[in-house]
Amino acid sequence: MRRDTGMTTQLERHDINSELYVFLQNNSKRWYARFVLNGKWYCKTTKEEDKNRAIAMAHRILIEHEVRAKTNTLTTSKRFRDVAEKAIATMKMDIKRGAGKVIYEDYIGCLQKYHIPFFDRTYITSIDAEKLREFDIWRAEKLKRQPARSTLMTHNAAMQMVFKEAIEGKWMLAAQVPNLNTDSGSNMVRRAAFTPSEYEMILEKLYDMELNSRKEVSKQIRELTQDYAEFVINTGMRPGTELDNLTWGDIHIERHDDQANFYISVRKGKTTLHTGTREVVCKQGLQSTIFRMTERFPNRQAKDLLFRLPDGSETKEISRTFNTALKELGLDESPHPALAKEHCIH
Repeated sequence: MRRDTGMTTQLERHDINSELYVFLQNNSKRWYARFVLNGKWYCKTTKEEDKNRAIAMAHRILIEHEVRAKTNTLTTSKRFRDVAEKAIATMKMDIKRGAGKVIYEDYIGCLQKYHIPFFDRTYITSIDAEKLREFDIWRAEKLKRQPARSTLMTHNAAMQMVFKEAIEGKWMLAAQVPNLNTDSGSNMVRRAAFTPSEYEMILEKLYDMELNSRKEVSKQIRELTQDYAEFVINTGMRPGTELDNLTWGDIHIERHDDQANFYISVRKGKTTLHTGTREVVCKQGLQSTIFRMTERFPNRQAKDLLFRLPDGSETKEISRTFNTALKELGLDESPHPALAKEHCIH
């Protein structure tokens, strides 16, 4: 099938069902997923060049958006440039009517000289810690020095004006706003064993291993390893005792207006020896993981362990499966062994 769509040409389309299909365009080797949710069509890249993998990813993308719709965390994002320019217009109007602050002029200058040129067409909801680190490096090169703390505070305040505009415009949720660092120099960011992009590679590898499992039990273990890894990534919890002893009763949700947050009560682990039970806030990315797990365990009880196989049994294979994925990706030799010990799954 070949259909002209303005500046691009649709080369091929595969219908999965009446409300979900994948398609290939002439301007990219990667397949896109298009689906309908609550009467509205969405389009997302699968990041896959293989059609079968793209179809599998399309299902995952749809499930993630269904979860976000159910928890009222689904937003229609905008590009950074568009939101920043609207924030600038708002500040200029406030200055004109006498309600603005003198420092707004500095904020506007920062956004126009630094933030807009760098983030440009990046979606506002895609700006995370990794993207901010890239910006820090780019800014230092542009300045030819590390910025002073006062400069960082001004730049961060300018960014907060953009995030505020995005939240008010319903293009972003408050929970999606990343933390802005005011430290400068070589100690500005403590590097983890894996970068966010490396974690993404690991999860994709585990998913590929699951799809190619010959035995059902191997498939179940690899699927469970993905869940385990996503808990590590999205909670910062320690692999081992903290995660291994989690039960379904330890997960709870709190709603505030249009926002829903997942929390986990950590009752066992090294830190609880000194602090007692503590609450961990889950990043938004974990919500789809929890949703998938609830579908696999419809008859779960509050006292049941979270990480177990469908028949209720435990497995010791999570560590081996995770390390196999690392080895095949060439990520088993961390340049920061002390951090690898802390962040890798054992």
